Amino acid sequence: MTRGVCVAEEADRTVCSQHRTMPGTKRFQHVIETPEPGEWELSGYEAAIPITEKSNPLTRDLDKADAKKIVELLGQCDAEIFQEEGQAIPTYQRLYSESVLITMMHVAGKVQEVLKEPDGGLVVLSGGGTSGRMAFLMSVSFNQLMKGLGQKPLYTYLIAGGDRSVVASRERTEDSALHGVEELKKVAAGKKRVIVIGISVGLSAPFVAGQMDYCMNNTAVFLPVLVGFNPVSMARNDPIEDWNSTFRQIAERMQKMQEKQEAFVLNPAVGPEGLSGSSRMKGGSATKILLETLLLAAHKTVDRGIAACQRYLLEILRTFERAHQVTYSQSSKIAALMKQVSTSLEKKGHVHLVGWQTLGIIAIMDGVECIHTFGADFRDIRGFLIGDHSDMFNQKAELTNQGPQFSFSQEDFLTTILPSLKETDTVIFIFTLDDNLPEVQTLVEQVKEKSANIQALVHSTVGQSLPQPLKKLFPFIIHITWPLLFLEYEGTFVQLHSPIDTFWRSSWQGRKCCHHC
Repeated sequence: MTRGVCVAEEADRTVCSQHRTMPGTKRFQHVIETPEPGEWELSGYEAAIPITEKSNPLTRDLDKADAKKIVELLGQCDAEIFQEEGQAIPTYQRLYSESVLITMMHVAGKVQEVLKEPDGGLVVLSGGGTSGRMAFLMSVSFNQLMKGLGQKPLYTYLIAGGDRSVVASRERTEDSALHGVEELKKVAAGKKRVIVIGISVGLSAPFVAGQMDYCMNNTAVFLPVLVGFNPVSMARNDPIEDWNSTFRQIAERMQKMQEKQEAFVLNPAVGPEGLSGSSRMKGGSATKILLETLLLAAHKTVDRGIAACQRYLLEILRTFERAHQVTYSQSSKIAALMKQVSTSLEKKGHVHLVGWQTLGIIAIMDGVECIHTFGADFRDIRGFLIGDHSDMFNQKAELTNQGPQFSFSQEDFLTTILPSLKETDTVIFIFTLDDNLPEVQTLVEQVKEKSANIQALVHSTVGQSLPQPLKKLFPFIIHITWPLLFLEYEGTFVQLHSPIDTFWRSSWQGRKCCHHC
């Protein structure tokens, strides 16, 4: 063991001792006020329903609330992500539970092994629907981070239904376990060590189940990591049509293999959704928070030649808490944005989300997910990606000449959307202050000639400010400032982290489509 590792572990013990408190209080210091364990944690509360499908007592009266109250209620729901397990009634393990933090450290250590010996190594993020789009987003983001540091990209993604499922809603594509395995074999061909992170918020997707099972049968090459937010006892136990095990059986086997670190299950409870069963909201946020925390910890520590430890995980988790705090401190602006979007949809207008780089992926995700979740037409709310995306997709040919439902590029926006914009339409610009701001300003000015309904969601790091000429173009701006966790990553850090406005996305998305339908 190197001295660096010893120092890091000693610092970790010091930090942990500082944050342990008397029984009945929280173990860690939090940036935000996290709620006490709620009614949904009681063993008899909607007992037959998995946590991700339960109703949330916090939002029982959501349909009666005005816009600002909705933001407040959904903010409380999002804060449950950071809630610690109850001292009096420790029903479920949570994100800050010792068992979860230890598992995150172990997985980060396995990622470090691949980063240290990249030849023949690969990290695969996989899922269906929203989880698959999250896998795509994170794969692109971390590959960009590695390129920015002069390193060979080591991440790839799999999404049920292929690349067309990234930009369009496609039903039942995650129902085949065999398809998941076939796709995994293709991307892993010739690799010596492959970490497969399967994302299934409800522990239910056959596409992921088959991959996890296949990995456990081939541990010489594969390490399976399952991510979801139900206890294994609540995992789907129905037969899978083209597989010989249920999801629950596979997850139980993974738990047994975790003792030898041949598989890992990361499934903290984060509470029911604000909109019952809409696991693409809080579940999507929690997926990104959990995985990005452990992956960033792996990258940060491997560059310093030390092991990933709890101290780094806590540092990053608190950054997400600060994002929650900053976001919901602007609740009045978010509520105003909700009202503007609702007005456009009520008047038969459209909403266009225009995002730069990886923020464009978030924009696309928002639009696509409204179709399945709320019954919206694909034209109602659409996302567009500004910038080069030539190296983002596995099979870009799948998206060529597929019709308007698969249009998402900068060219598509300029040639098909901009000329037909109406005064009833709303356009939301999502960018960072590291993006091409003259390009942003030019596009905003072009849009403003067609519609005055423009809004901005801007991400920056400490010390950056929005140029006045651009600032004056917007009636108001939702501005999120991120601390620089990794000074050595400056320049790539914002592009990696800025898509994590999923707190805002959850609040706004729920209202915009509920109001519409």
